[in-house]
Amino acid sequence: MVNRKELDPDNSLGAAFGQRLRTLRDERGWTQEDLAARMGYTGTHVSAVETGRRSPTPRFAQNADRAFGTGDRLERQGRAVRDTALLEGFPEYVGHELRAEEIRLFELGIIPGLLQTEGYSAAITMAAVSRGAITEQQGEERLALLARRRASLERTPAPFVHVVLDESCIRRQVGGPEVMAAQRDRLVRFAELPSTVVQVAPYDLGERRAFDLPVNLLTLRDRSVVAYAESAQQGHLERDMRLVQPILTAYHQLQAEALSQTASVAMISQS
Repeated sequence: MVNRKELDPDNSLGAAFGQRLRTLRDERGWTQEDLAARMGYTGTHVSAVETGRRSPTPRFAQNADRAFGTGDRLERQGRAVRDTALLEGFPEYVGHELRAEEIRLFELGIIPGLLQTEGYSAAITMAAVSRGAITEQQGEERLALLARRRASLERTPAPFVHVVLDESCIRRQVGGPEVMAAQRDRLVRFAELPSTVVQVAPYDLGERRAFDLPVNLLTLRDRSVVAYAESAQQGHLERDMRLVQPILTAYHQLQAEALSQTASVAMISQS
């Protein structure tokens, strides 16, 4: 079928829901418009849920169950999607990240997930569970996704990864001295790889630091660039180059202002 997007149910719970929706629809020989008419939605809405661009609401999942005659199966699966600890937009970002040719990151206060050791990730996640911010199941989901993302860096050819860490990332103590020592070693080893660059944006950069929030930029196989940014409550994936280009320009400016990799590695090693 022309322009039929491939779905990977392992990308996220939302992707798994979309795959299940498509499978049920295909088994009945229905188009998205056919299903939409039976559910009281538009074909565009059904497409967005199938491809993971939109989460299934309780009403959507209930109507889908009625259309397919699946009891409450989709309603329960939809509830799991909504209960995920991942911010909106992030599962789609991860799908792109797993295939990106270039990855550019800027982080504040915490080492980026791609560069975290298992001990560091566990300390951050378990603290969130202890605070009641996420459930134990959500914590396990988060750790499993982090492990999958880190493993994706070992693909051939490896993606180019450029990371700028605010100095707060290496000053903040997480998990105790042993965890931090292992995490610093991980950063140093990562910086030695031929396809990576690690820089630190020192505190004295002051107002010249380009960003006040974490920023992720991905260059895809077709050389298009997408940007992902998030606050404490929501994430947003931006594909419009008119909006992405200023972010990319600011990132290049940050690279120029940050410490060189040699100076950055020295700071990381001595912290």
